[in-house]
Amino acid sequence: IMEEYKENIQDEGDNVKLSSKPEEDDKSCNKVCSNIGEPVPQVSSTRGEFSDPVYKEIALANGHINRMNKDELRSKLAECKLDTRGVKDVMKKRLKNYYKKQKLSLMQSVTEGGPTDAYYDFICVVDFEATCEQDNPLDFTHEIIEFPMVLFNTHTLDIEDSFQEYVRPEVNTQLSEFCIKLTGITQKMVDEADTFPDVLKRVVLWLQEKELGTKYKYAILTDGSWDMSKFMNTQCRLSRLRYPQFAKKWINIKKFYGNFYKVPRTQTKLSSMLEKLGLQYEGRPHSGLDDSRNIARIALRMLQDGCQLRINERMHEGQLRTVPSSAPVEGAPPPHNPRSRV
Repeated sequence: IMEEYKENIQDEGDNVKLSSKPEEDDKSCNKVCSNIGEPVPQVSSTRGEFSDPVYKEIALANGHINRMNKDELRSKLAECKLDTRGVKDVMKKRLKNYYKKQKLSLMQSVTEGGPTDAYYDFICVVDFEATCEQDNPLDFTHEIIEFPMVLFNTHTLDIEDSFQEYVRPEVNTQLSEFCIKLTGITQKMVDEADTFPDVLKRVVLWLQEKELGTKYKYAILTDGSWDMSKFMNTQCRLSRLRYPQFAKKWINIKKFYGNFYKVPRTQTKLSSMLEKLGLQYEGRPHSGLDDSRNIARIALRMLQDGCQLRINERMHEGQLRTVPSSAPVEGAPPPHNPRSRV
């Protein structure tokens, strides 16, 4: 089944190359909403401030900043709308202080019962459905046939809107009986749909109308690595489009779920995650829109439980990479239509 195909790549995330190199083409570094003027939470003197997990994260971030060269520091400061003047040590200090304020503000909001997630205003869940066969050959080309998005507000913890369109495949134009039975997507549905480039344009317009990446900070969230690293990557290549900038970084909820609740990777399938949270699947399994809604329900519960979801995976030069926890927190850039490949 589709989820099992996606599961095949999940363990790969434990072995991917960790990169401390900042994302060259990410133009977004929006500020966290901090409570200026309020006291910074005090760390118990018996434990020492560096024994607190927040301060450990700050120390890791400082190491990441220390490895930046002057051009990288200036670029990052500009993205964060900070002063870019000064010598290297001054710029380092400025960026470190900015990130420290972010982390302390997040810690304060949690300990004082404030918003569950103070960095992203919205999180957009994506769970593609793609062409498939019961026994996929190794060289089988998966084409996206359903493009769903579910948008939820991290402050109100409400699902606010959704987008869904079917997509007409162009390589394997006839859906297999297995695919139809699995996804509920019929041949008529895809025959009457637009091709991926046209659907992607409407996705971008929908995101722009929500003012994501401009007025509001947001991130993409997926149930694993496959949706972006495999399906989106393959589809853009087939459609002769450059990989869209807004989808180059995302939250892999499987990794957060496993780490936060201390469960093995084998227990992070969608059905298992719902079950462990005391939730039942709502809708039709393997409907992209219904899967996305259920993934959103898991994410919302995790936020309520105190998990701070952050971008933890990215695409770089066509390869899947892990985003180190020490990297400064960033949101997705404003959505734009990708250029065509030459």
